Amino acid sequence: MASTGIIVTAGLAEITAGAISMGLGGYLAARSDIEHYVNERQRERGEVVAMPEQESVEVSQILQSYGLTTEESAPVVAALRRKPEAWVDFMMRFELGLEAPDPKRALASAVTIGASYAVGGLIPLSPYIALTTASSALPLSITVTLTALGIFGFIKGHFTGAQPLRSTVQTMLIGGATAAAAFALARAVS
Repeated sequence: MASTGIIVTAGLAEITAGAISMGLGGYLAARSDIEHYVNERQRERGEVVAMPEQESVEVSQILQSYGLTTEESAPVVAALRRKPEAWVDFMMRFELGLEAPDPKRALASAVTIGASYAVGGLIPLSPYIALTTASSALPLSITVTLTALGIFGFIKGHFTGAQPLRSTVQTMLIGGATAAAAFALARAVS
């Protein structure tokens, strides 16, 4: 009977590396969103100053896409032209579809993603930590993992408005197939 020691050590190493990697990825993605927003805002400010007539036409076109006529949109265009920052805000939101990102989001994203990865990794590893033989831990790990996937799928379905039972089965099938593929690959390599 094989001991679980090497599995636990390798699992914890992978969870640590994966959590750090995923957390940093989340941090960098959020920072990229902030940088993109800042750059687009700077570009939009320049356009409002350098090409006010063209930007005014764009505002009018945006308002017309919401059903306003040219005459109805004219006072809004005129008001925005008198308030350059509001004009830039309007263009950022309605022309580019960009909202100002929360500057705290990068750190929160990193911590949330990293911690979620760690917790998610500990679920299938926990039976190997609790039991001493791999042969007894494997069936329990499969059961615990499928149960956790089912619970997650049900909750996801409930909050997204999807049918919870369908979401449960779908999450269990996809997660189970992914776990089986990873297990098969590890088995083939070892």
